[in-house]
Amino acid sequence: MTVTQAMAFLLTAAFLAGGARAEAAGVFTLSSAGFKDGEMLAKKVGDVSSRGANCKGDNVSPELAWSNPPDGTKSFAFTVLDPDAASGVGFVHWVAYGIASDVTSFAEGEISKPSDKYVGGTSGKKLAFFGGPCPPPGSPHHYLFQIVATDLDPKDLPPGLTFGELREKLKGHRKGESSIVGSYVNPYP
Repeated sequence: MTVTQAMAFLLTAAFLAGGARAEAAGVFTLSSAGFKDGEMLAKKVGDVSSRGANCKGDNVSPELAWSNPPDGTKSFAFTVLDPDAASGVGFVHWVAYGIASDVTSFAEGEISKPSDKYVGGTSGKKLAFFGGPCPPPGSPHHYLFQIVATDLDPKDLPPGLTFGELREKLKGHRKGESSIVGSYVNPYP
């Protein structure tokens, strides 16, 4: 098991608070045309302005696609977390849910702004949409993109939930999950 895979497993376990993981690879799969699991995210994914000179990206979210959701899935929830931020406490870059079961992807840049395809939660930047990475100069930070299949109707949860509030609301409603990890470093190579 690679370090990235181990980290994704541990973060998934923490997020799901004991929920069952999808059994075999390929059953419920999250992927991106913009990066493979464990690879660097493109420079354009980085934040454009939140911390000045370190933020040299364009806040263009990567394309995300998923397939083979578990039977009984009524909606999806999505989070993007940087576990390396804030002295190991982590930083939430996106919280979204209420994604209808017939939605199978987000185009590049689509989650960098509000959308009628998802209900926006509240990120660490107090945004209802994706806020790109802007780690301090030095070591790369890892970004866990995670999708959770749920048995909740897309309209069941109110807008503005935080990561912790969403985790609580999903207890007993998870059907499966999948994740991928990308990394980002400042200054970008």
